[in-house]
Amino acid sequence: MIRTAAILTLLATPLSANPIADILCAPSKQMQQKLEQQFRSARAASGMRSPDQMMEVWTDPRGGWAMVVRYASGTSCIVAMGEHWEETENPT
Repeated sequence: MIRTAAILTLLATPLSANPIADILCAPSKQMQQKLEQQFRSARAASGMRSPDQMMEVWTDPRGGWAMVVRYASGTSCIVAMGEHWEETENPT
């Protein structure tokens, strides 16, 4: 919980009247630097949602995770975060 509060505090930007009040946005370069340098997170997975949006999952060594939407406009937004991230093996 402390990690989540720290991310929200450090990346906080004024939010408009948005029904999802937990969304946190910043320029993509700034978001990546904060996740990598301050929280020691690394991008664990990514996938294209649309031509203008990439979904990314960032994880840290302690099991924290954040789901980020990276927009072609140069903005990234954390749309979900949590703890106890686990890798699963795909059956072959």
